[in-house]
Amino acid sequence: MASFDRRIQFNKLFGKFLLSSTIVAIPFIIWDIWFTAKGVWWFDLNYTLGIKIAGLPIEEWMFFYCIPFACVFTYYCMEKFFTLEWADALNNLIVFAAVIGLGVVGLLYYERLYTLLTVIVTIITLCYLHFIAQKEWIGKASFIYLILMPGFFAVNGILTGSLIPSPVVNYNPAEFLGVRIGTIPVEDAVYGYSQFLLNIYFFKKINHG
Repeated sequence: MASFDRRIQFNKLFGKFLLSSTIVAIPFIIWDIWFTAKGVWWFDLNYTLGIKIAGLPIEEWMFFYCIPFACVFTYYCMEKFFTLEWADALNNLIVFAAVIGLGVVGLLYYERLYTLLTVIVTIITLCYLHFIAQKEWIGKASFIYLILMPGFFAVNGILTGSLIPSPVVNYNPAEFLGVRIGTIPVEDAVYGYSQFLLNIYFFKKINHG
């Protein structure tokens, strides 16, 4: 309901959000379908409606709109009501540290498919936004992503089995690092970061031209 608040009026941007989120969702859904088919991860259908499209539960398709909506809406409100330009001074540091750190992980664990693809996608995303698109809001977006982390841990924690008898989403141990934050593979946080940045990028691009 907050989208309709007269101070925010995010409801007027629903169409632009749907377009931008669909652009981002397409490659991530293809990734999801491929990983599910290869057994990198799979879903316990006891927790779902049982409706599958291209091998994915309908709830997984909804994920690519519901979660980005929460993220983009939060970013939009934070940018509207708070001065966060100070965080953009960290752009160079964030990109440099992330690219180097992820690059090392990718080289060391290149045989683990989820780890490797997550590293590649995130490095390409950061390099494109910083060096080619020359976006100055990476620091701001990264700070807001950290603010979103408690919600991420709560939702993803449940999906990976923190408060339920068995996980909704299961992972092949041979395809990821095995490092977990609680029950959440660390790759999920990095995957979410790249998805978040891309959703912000395309939403801004479509909204502002």
